[in-house]
Amino acid sequence: MEKIGNQDLIDAITAVVKKTMTMDLTWEWPCGVAYYGICRAWELTKNQEYLDFLADWTKQYQKLGLPAWNVNTCAMGHMMLTLYQQTGEEFYHDIIKSKIKYLREDALRFGDRVLQHTVSSENDFPEQCWADTLFMAAFFMLRVGVMEKDEDLILDALNQYYWHIQYLQNKETGLWYHGYSHVAQSHMSSIHWGRANAWAAYTMAQVKKLLSNWYLYPQCMEIECSLRDQLAALKFLQSENGLWRTILDDGSAYEEVSASCGIAAAMIDNANPLHLPYVEKAVAGVLSNITADGRVLNVSGGTAVMKDANGYKQVPKGWIQGWGQGLALALLTAYAQFKKGRE
Repeated sequence: MEKIGNQDLIDAITAVVKKTMTMDLTWEWPCGVAYYGICRAWELTKNQEYLDFLADWTKQYQKLGLPAWNVNTCAMGHMMLTLYQQTGEEFYHDIIKSKIKYLREDALRFGDRVLQHTVSSENDFPEQCWADTLFMAAFFMLRVGVMEKDEDLILDALNQYYWHIQYLQNKETGLWYHGYSHVAQSHMSSIHWGRANAWAAYTMAQVKKLLSNWYLYPQCMEIECSLRDQLAALKFLQSENGLWRTILDDGSAYEEVSASCGIAAAMIDNANPLHLPYVEKAVAGVLSNITADGRVLNVSGGTAVMKDANGYKQVPKGWIQGWGQGLALALLTAYAQFKKGRE
């Protein structure tokens, strides 16, 4: 495998950011993931153009009117955190507090205060938890809780991680199901969907990075073991091209780049040196799916919990997507930071 140079990474990151900034993304979860990726690129490069773009976009959107919150729109909170932390403007802090208030007081929950996955103001999926919620809401809650030193919010976020592990991880295989219905007491189609595993792995890998005293929280020990077993299983499912499939354990399913980015980024942030060969293979595979103008290819479309395996296999992958751009940036910046640290 040809060695990946630092400049190769920076060139790819620059191209993906610039392409992402041309997309007509709205205040929704695709934008939340995409702009989270731009924030990660800013952290690496300190390119002020990236931060200025995010600030200008937010101010312009605010004049048009912000939407009502749901679990998915809370993904935009990640960008608000970066903007607030770097500018100190209370405008961004107010949006963060509004999203947290929604999650604490208004968001639909079930069982032991588990967030129901919602994509609108309606009761979209009654008493269902999806792995997606970990990125859109729980990870955001944890970031805010740490910033604000809000112990109740930290515990609420960790509670979301804990119960999503209980409901969604297949303890026999280590892999995660896409969703769980508390009403039906089932995993519905029981598919080990690639991007669901990416949401789970990536967000679990951030916990130790955020909580310096993570070992004092019993839920974090659950997270550590869950991620350990998941990554141990995932490494054996990597394709020859360095990617993971949209159904992880189905050799007839197509290779999917956004899931591959999230999984490989989790391996980097989990910092197990034995995973480095899988990471390097994945980075090479992802780079081969990024065009010169920054389009991340072979990213599956927005995916509900489908009825069966065929439903997942038929989700189109011919268009660029905000989550593909954002997760690619999460991977490439994590790998660039890792290489910089080694050097």
